[in-house]
Amino acid sequence: MQTDALYGRICSILEGIPGRLSVAVRWLDSGETLLLHETLPFVAASVIKLPVMIAAFAAREAGTLDFSAPVPLRAEDKLPSCGVLKAMHDGLVPTVADLCHLMITVSDNTAANRMIRLVGIDAVNGCMAQYGARDSRLRRLLFDADASAKGIENTVTASDMLLLLQKLYAGEIVSPEASAEMLDILADQRLNGKMPFWLPPGTRCAHKTGEDDGITHDVGIVYAARPFAGCFLSQHTDPPRFIRAIQDITRLLYEQAEEGGSL
Repeated sequence: MQTDALYGRICSILEGIPGRLSVAVRWLDSGETLLLHETLPFVAASVIKLPVMIAAFAAREAGTLDFSAPVPLRAEDKLPSCGVLKAMHDGLVPTVADLCHLMITVSDNTAANRMIRLVGIDAVNGCMAQYGARDSRLRRLLFDADASAKGIENTVTASDMLLLLQKLYAGEIVSPEASAEMLDILADQRLNGKMPFWLPPGTRCAHKTGEDDGITHDVGIVYAARPFAGCFLSQHTDPPRFIRAIQDITRLLYEQAEEGGSL
């Protein structure tokens, strides 16, 4: 159920922003949900790193991936844009755990591709399907220009990401301990210009961003008085305008949560 008043206020914030937009919100204590174009697929950008992390923890639980194993950094591994490993010296030896953390907290693309190779594309998709996120797909490595030119893209939906966040919050992904560990990594996010922007200092927000040309996303959990999960996806948009909308809608939801209100 969603109240017309809050839905209307969110639509008002989004009014006039170009492109394809999706918003999905869930109060995690009651399951009340507000949805806008939640099943539309979007080019995933770095949001796909959330299911990659989940698959890595599942592999660790199964005993097929050692998080303490060293993964030497090679020149051919380095990717542009987000992250720090591209600037590090060849031969640096992070562990699998280090790569997983960097992939999320600074959205490191080099770390993400190493993690995808370690876990496997099929394993990532299998994990998403196992937890009910069946409309999102990892189809290629990041910065695979040949695949991209053929129209092969990684895609996510707001409803799928909302489901994964809800299950993480409930401790239902891999194990309660692994779910808590993944939420801690998401809460250590350093790219905080979207969902957390207007939140009071110290407010916990466990989230993952994504950016590309005409694309800006953020999906995460805000630990307000009434915790809620929010997923904001966009494509063919004006990123600064949608970023401001993400900021304003998250603040609106936080104020509603602090007042004990409902969706």
